[in-house]
Amino acid sequence: MRAVDTWDGRVVLDVGCGTGFHLPSFAATAASVTGVEPHGDLLALARRRTRRLPNVTVLQGTAQSLPVPDASIDVAHARWAYFFGPGCEPGLAELARVVRRGGTAFVIDNDPTRSTFGTWFRRGYPDVDPAAVERFWSTHGWTRTSVDMRWSFSSRADLEAVVRIELPGPAAEAALAGHDGTEVDYAVNLWWRRY
Repeated sequence: MRAVDTWDGRVVLDVGCGTGFHLPSFAATAASVTGVEPHGDLLALARRRTRRLPNVTVLQGTAQSLPVPDASIDVAHARWAYFFGPGCEPGLAELARVVRRGGTAFVIDNDPTRSTFGTWFRRGYPDVDPAAVERFWSTHGWTRTSVDMRWSFSSRADLEAVVRIELPGPAAEAALAGHDGTEVDYAVNLWWRRY
């Protein structure tokens, strides 16, 4: 993300911030950070995680109805939260409303066309058409940067727990049965757009 734009000294929005995992990292250099999360239990965890960070606010809301003013955000970030291609047009309209001119939005999502996890994802979600997703983002003026990474867990039990969260039951079990160890290669797409 930093190769595209910086959030140093700027106003950051984390859409679908979950437990607030990324909020402290943004807060270390941003002027202010707002996390938005629709789920109350995750919202509470995010608020607890950031309670000692004076430049962080966590609000309840959705990508389709962001609780921030028009043109108030310099950098928006969403990681595996709502934005998965066709069907997320209301969220894109909200980003266009809240990101000010010169700002940048980032959306990070799975790349099911590459990596071991990509193969697992295709088997678990056969209705997701990667070509349609790519066409969607490109048509809406977003640029893709491919990122290769790796999941590395301290135990096999941890890897299995995460795979069972990420994939439907039968697909998770098939993936785990055919994979040894505590690591898996993982490819993602970083979609970004300047406003």
